[in-house]
Amino acid sequence: IATKSRPEMVDPSEDVLQIGGHPLDSLFTPTSVAVIGATDRVGSVGRTLLKNLISNPFGGAVFPVNPKRDQVLGITTFASLAMCPKRVDVAVIITPASTVPKLVQECVDNKVKHAIIISAGFREVGPEGAKLEEEVQAIAAKGHLRIVGPNCLGIICPTSGLNASFANLMPAKGSVAFISQSGAMITSVLDWSISQKVGFSAVISIGAMMDMDFSDMINYLSNDESTKSIVLYMETIGDARKFLSAAREASLTKPIIVIKGGQTEAAAKAAASHTGSLTGSDAVLDAAFKRAGVLRVQRMADLFEMADVLSKQPLPLGNRLAILTNAGGPGVLACDALAQSGGALAELLPGTIEKLSGVLPPAWSHSNPIDVLGDATASHYAKSLEIIADDTNCDGFLVILTPQAMTAPSECAEALKKYKSIPDKPVLASWMGGPDVAEGARVLREGGIPCYSYPDMACRTFNYMHEYKANLQSNYERINLQVNMGELSTGRAEVAAMIARIRGSGRSLLTEAESKQLLRAYGIPVTACEVAATPEEAGSAAEKMGFPVVVKLNSTTITHKFDVGGVKLNLHSRAEVEKAFVEMKESVSRLASPDGFEGATVQPMIDVKGFEIILGSSIDPQLGPVVLFGMGGSLVEVFKDSALGLPPLNTNLAKKMLQQTKIFTALQGVRGMKGVDIQALIDVMVRFSVLVVDHPQIAECDINPLIASSEGILSLDSRVLLHDASVKELPRPAIRPYPHEYVFKHDLKAGGCVEMRPILPEDEEMMKGFYSQAAWPTGCDPTSPLHEVPENACRWPPVTSETDDATGRSHLIMTCFADYDRSIVLVAEMVDNGEKIIAAAGRCTKGHMSEDLTFALQVLPSYRKLGLGRFLLEDLVVCARKEGGRCIKANVHTTNEGALTFLRKIGFSVQDTADEGLALAAFAL
Repeated sequence: IATKSRPEMVDPSEDVLQIGGHPLDSLFTPTSVAVIGATDRVGSVGRTLLKNLISNPFGGAVFPVNPKRDQVLGITTFASLAMCPKRVDVAVIITPASTVPKLVQECVDNKVKHAIIISAGFREVGPEGAKLEEEVQAIAAKGHLRIVGPNCLGIICPTSGLNASFANLMPAKGSVAFISQSGAMITSVLDWSISQKVGFSAVISIGAMMDMDFSDMINYLSNDESTKSIVLYMETIGDARKFLSAAREASLTKPIIVIKGGQTEAAAKAAASHTGSLTGSDAVLDAAFKRAGVLRVQRMADLFEMADVLSKQPLPLGNRLAILTNAGGPGVLACDALAQSGGALAELLPGTIEKLSGVLPPAWSHSNPIDVLGDATASHYAKSLEIIADDTNCDGFLVILTPQAMTAPSECAEALKKYKSIPDKPVLASWMGGPDVAEGARVLREGGIPCYSYPDMACRTFNYMHEYKANLQSNYERINLQVNMGELSTGRAEVAAMIARIRGSGRSLLTEAESKQLLRAYGIPVTACEVAATPEEAGSAAEKMGFPVVVKLNSTTITHKFDVGGVKLNLHSRAEVEKAFVEMKESVSRLASPDGFEGATVQPMIDVKGFEIILGSSIDPQLGPVVLFGMGGSLVEVFKDSALGLPPLNTNLAKKMLQQTKIFTALQGVRGMKGVDIQALIDVMVRFSVLVVDHPQIAECDINPLIASSEGILSLDSRVLLHDASVKELPRPAIRPYPHEYVFKHDLKAGGCVEMRPILPEDEEMMKGFYSQAAWPTGCDPTSPLHEVPENACRWPPVTSETDDATGRSHLIMTCFADYDRSIVLVAEMVDNGEKIIAAAGRCTKGHMSEDLTFALQVLPSYRKLGLGRFLLEDLVVCARKEGGRCIKANVHTTNEGALTFLRKIGFSVQDTADEGLALAAFAL
């Protein structure tokens, strides 16, 4: 059983809390640090950094490296790393950029684990600096040296005492980890933290992120016991897939809060010159943060405020706030601030109003905001809060106090302290004023109730909390509506062949007929479409199809058909069709070119009363493919009512996109119009998102209009643009899509077959059944029979705390909502008595900064001796090899002789370990 007291028993593949060691431990708690470029020149970075290291004991040795000096600050210097008396864990490089490649090579030669490059002068200064950076990267990668920086302040770890930075102070210990691309931002925050009494578990300046980036640090900090929340100052996201992967996992255990610089065009340009990196669309990045469970704030003041609030108060279940105040004006302003940023005023239950009338003066407001009047006592405040705490219509509470002659701010604060921990309902306060309320505000803050100078600040905080909880909740909601993806395999191959043919011919723009063929292959409803090369062919096609019809331009070069007279509507006879064909040819030749006319398509004239929708995709420079849904038609760019999402979507995520638009209200039925088939619309959105990620050759794809009505969903027009054939490195999705390549089918010994496939979120119900039949102690992971997941493995509450059978929902989330970029969970799906079940499950997981993968598996007792275990392990080995692993391994109890014999039989080497009772089974890939 994995416990804190016995970390040696933890299988790395299921080391949920990373109880085992992490490769970055030696960066934050090193045994030795070398300062290359240390000097005693007053005011220099080399002197400041060395002084910080020796002034703050971290339990390790410090070696100044400078061939031009015998001593620095009274400490013996060394001419090179090779001359240092012991192996160096961390080398801090402060010399000019031109000298860095040689010094990094020296680090590699002396087996240094980490380098912090303080020096600037790399890609942010232009091509020469970029070339220098590439040289450093190549040397470091070959020697497995990990780099922080360049152009950074350094790192500080107050919990270990390490200060490997040139900041002018050592911050206090705390529970907030701060990661910033800007060193100046860090120095400002550290100075601010002294007066605000804010402490840190780590302060990390990652600079230009040549090697290690936000994701590497989040991976480490998410498993650091001293860190309760992670805050980021970001200018560019870096490797988007790595960041989202790390953030999605970390947000299950602790909050991540980010402020992103570069939202405006001018700021983005400044950020690019600062970091040397491009920034993408801010709206797309916002969608990415929500998908990853990251809370984004807009003001620097909110960054650490939210970290503090989330460490003290629970997240609300909804957006309904009850306001308790002793003055009407502040209550009104609070209502405005609440509504303007997505909150709602709670409607008090009749029973609550009745109870409040029993403890408050007759003249109280009898509604929310609850005005307890200017002469309110501490008892009035406390009793009122106690009553509304039980109101199921209230998701959170804001208590406002203004200094009045009859009200005692400190006494009221003392009376409210005991309500700091109302389950699932945060309590915030606003003690308005100056010296008269200062003591009461201090009492509240120290008592665990966040207190603000003004109520609008408190309302903004509450709305941030609700938004954060809603995003986390929706990301991991149970998926009840499913889309049958199995039927797409034929369409996937058809579209791949079509795209290869078109790109091979040198084209990038699909004709409308080809676009509809592409959509039809993925089960997206489209109108019938016949291509005609002559007026006579068009007339015959129209007669066969039935009138009225539409004739549209067929062209491989012209995108906007309306602009060149390429659309003729509502044609009722063969003669009209043939005439329209001739007129269209003349118009296109005149307004564009004769070569632009390549015939026409004939389609039925659809007369369906419905809503015009746009469903499209494009490429973001940082985050790859992005899906857009919104109000469509010819005025799409005028109304700009749309929502963005990262593909692939599931049905819940698609519904969430729908709900973000104004047109969603109309889609449910408005002014006598029937509501549209929402489930059918969601199905189309999911299929469209899968199409986009299945075929990265697609640069742009728009369905506009997509007609949505009560009768169904139908694509009337579409446009697909491919990347040019010369583009070799195609954009990849920021979130790794379902790995279809890891679907395996096997015939069983006893007859029948089994499908081994990667797990899906939709498998949650079947996994509950799997848990209920498995032979392990309560709380164990399905893919590892050896180890119990600690009770606090998911202590941050992104989802409900409900428990199904013996299995907590949080653990089902960690299993079913797998991140395919981190681990591949295979399930063995079979049909038993006409019902689909999961009979076995296994996982192979990538190690931290390692080419080794670990595995674990379990077969249900009633399905053993069918060969499932062997099939599952062999398939996991295939997955591990394709993932680029060097070795796949697992710890096995030495008492499990059957498993050890089985592993040896199929080619695993088995060796004893230093941990008593465990053997290491490994297979070289």
